[in-house]
Amino acid sequence: MIRTSFNDGWHSRPKVNPFAELSGAKIPYRPVALPHDAMIAQDRPAPDGEVTMEGGAGAYFPGGTYEYRKTFTVPEEHRGRRILIEFEGVHRDAVVHINGDYAGQRPFGYSHFRIDADRFLRYGDDGDNEIRVEARAHRDSRWYTGAGIYRDTWMLVGELVRIAPDGVRVTTPDIDGERAVVEVATEVENDSIAIRTVDVVTEIRDGGGNVVASDVSKVTVLPGEPATVRQRLYVRDPLLWGTNTPALHTATVNLKDLDTETVTFGIRSLRLDPVHGLRINGETVKLRGACVHHDNGVLGAATFPRAEERRVHLLKDAGFNALRMSHNPMSKAMLDACDRLGMLVMDETFDVWTSGKSEFDYSLNFPEWWERDVEAMVAKDFNHPSVIMYSIGNEIPETGSPSGAAWGRRLAEKVRSLDSTRYVTNAVNGMLSVMSELGRLAQQAQEKKAAEAGADAAGTEGRGINSLMTDAGDMMNAISASSLVTEKTAESFAVLDVAGMNYAEARYALDRELFPNRIIVGTETFPTRIDGNWRLVEEHGHVIGDFTWTGWDYLGEVGIGRPQYLSPQTPRPVHTAPYPYLLAGCGDLDITGHRRPASYYREIVFGLRTVPYVVVRRPEHHGKAYAGSPWAWSDTVATWTWPGFEGEPVTIEVYGDADEAELLVNGVSLGRQPVGPQHRFRTEFETSYEPGELLAIAYRDGVETGRTTLMSATGPLYLRAESDRPVITANGGDLAYVSLTLTDPDGTLNTAADRGVRLEVTGAGVLLGFGSADPASEERFDATERRTYEGRVLAVLRPTGPGEIHLTASAPECAPVDVVVTVE
Repeated sequence: MIRTSFNDGWHSRPKVNPFAELSGAKIPYRPVALPHDAMIAQDRPAPDGEVTMEGGAGAYFPGGTYEYRKTFTVPEEHRGRRILIEFEGVHRDAVVHINGDYAGQRPFGYSHFRIDADRFLRYGDDGDNEIRVEARAHRDSRWYTGAGIYRDTWMLVGELVRIAPDGVRVTTPDIDGERAVVEVATEVENDSIAIRTVDVVTEIRDGGGNVVASDVSKVTVLPGEPATVRQRLYVRDPLLWGTNTPALHTATVNLKDLDTETVTFGIRSLRLDPVHGLRINGETVKLRGACVHHDNGVLGAATFPRAEERRVHLLKDAGFNALRMSHNPMSKAMLDACDRLGMLVMDETFDVWTSGKSEFDYSLNFPEWWERDVEAMVAKDFNHPSVIMYSIGNEIPETGSPSGAAWGRRLAEKVRSLDSTRYVTNAVNGMLSVMSELGRLAQQAQEKKAAEAGADAAGTEGRGINSLMTDAGDMMNAISASSLVTEKTAESFAVLDVAGMNYAEARYALDRELFPNRIIVGTETFPTRIDGNWRLVEEHGHVIGDFTWTGWDYLGEVGIGRPQYLSPQTPRPVHTAPYPYLLAGCGDLDITGHRRPASYYREIVFGLRTVPYVVVRRPEHHGKAYAGSPWAWSDTVATWTWPGFEGEPVTIEVYGDADEAELLVNGVSLGRQPVGPQHRFRTEFETSYEPGELLAIAYRDGVETGRTTLMSATGPLYLRAESDRPVITANGGDLAYVSLTLTDPDGTLNTAADRGVRLEVTGAGVLLGFGSADPASEERFDATERRTYEGRVLAVLRPTGPGEIHLTASAPECAPVDVVVTVE
């Protein structure tokens, strides 16, 4: 089918009660460019009374119902053809009307779906058409969802005899050094009243466009009865797809004189066993994984190909080789980026099945819609070589019951019936699986002797639940390793190819003995425990990887990773942060894409960085009792600029994979201290703050292996602006990211001189989003003025056509700066 963008010409407004509108309540439609997040532009009202977890889950953005409409024409020559409107994602409870008639709906906010439009349309001189889409979001998730038509839309036009949408599926079942077998299965549809026989010509091309295999077959298609054409082709000396060499091929299928479809795929093999773990193209690969939510930071939930590609690129540069989309199917744009850049993917279906976690979530629709949503995810993912595993759920409470295990079997077998080439997992939280029986577990624990301080984690069942509550990680581990969880989750794990475990590393060694055929992946883990978790991944063949929560910070679940300090008013950490918090605060990278200290620490633990990394704890909290959650990194910043704290005590952290680390302040050594694996890859130094140079040097066997320097920012303040790319394309999915920083004359970032930055954008583009990584700002992302956070703020530009985009930025006490981005 011919696919054209349907993104232009839309208008939107909050939904209006038609009776109220008749009485004079008028709310105008405003033009919007898709993809569009209707929620991110809403004011966040401060909550009345006590702060609730429900409000913080959505970053205190209000819910709402939104209407979109578009007027369009359909040429006369399309009469008699099949016309579909495709939505890649509408959040949530989408209902579609065409020319006033109900045309379809989709409750799930993350599935792509299509509307059969041709029967409702007017053609040629019959007049214009109007499509109207309603979307609503209201306390339906545990994170920021966005609202509206937040992903791309398309119009598909095809003949009565055509290739079905998502109808070309490619597999590579047999690969050796000489050739690869490529099987192409093409579904051909026939909506005519005649029996049709057509030639099917298939060509496979390598990344350079060279034809490396071809085949011709005939297919007879009966009216109303789709036919599948299976062709077996052979590619000689194939270039294989892998994380380091993501070689891509294309398969073009042509129905002579009727239809053509081209899909991209990769030639690669997957193998799995408890000794070698996961093997890709015959080589064992340990998954250095990041969980990511679907929002794009300052853009809200709006999904643009360039935004997704940038995220994948930066995450891979930070040392990750795998992403787990949490907790919903990944966008097509991000899958494409993962294919191109060599990032492995665990794609996930749902956060709930039949048991709800919030008042209006997908559990209300799951029994009726789950099969169609699983089908949509697999159809979207099938040809993407980056996808190696499907997750059928996240922290599903039902997994500890026989009925829940039966549901898990249904979902797993449904996935396998659609795609037998990937593996199936489920992200199980053992504590949630037995939540209804925790009282019995607590009683058993209190009757046992307290575990010794250095006991193996698998033996922590004897610790009292009340004492475990002081550390959420210890509590989850203790419960997950209990015999109760072992028994209650056995069937739910047995229906899977890979046992996904959230916060349950205590089971890794335990299950090697209890379940020798069980293969494990840490589907969700605490960032503060990556050193121990990664050691377990490397030591055990049956543990194939670790996915931290999270790789990229996100909107909602506010403050779970924020620094906290104990006081008489705050005797223990509080999970939900008060308004105006809007970020979770637990990502290795912040919402602008800047790497936080945890990211460099992780890179060292992974063995990917030999140079040490040095960070400084905020001196205003020196001496206070730190009490962050297991998702919270230390309260540190990679800066040596602390005006007002001269002579005051300060703590410095050094990360390194070496024997020792030496710290020097303005050339004066504070001595050497052990670092490396035996010391959790970190050490601390105490000193007084003196502006100048902070230098960390790592040594192994007495020989320097690397050094890192932090310089204090001094002198006049400069505002600097830099685009990530000087030239972008005019298609609607491309963007330019402009980083604006406050520095001294030498270019050293000044993290202590934050101020408002004002933007003016003219020419061939618009300001799409503008914001910082400030976790608790009341500023809006659609404003033209934002305050920097730790010296940084980010602007995102969207082209409107060929030409030049001109951005001028100004800030108090700084000379204005200009950036020009060329749009081709």
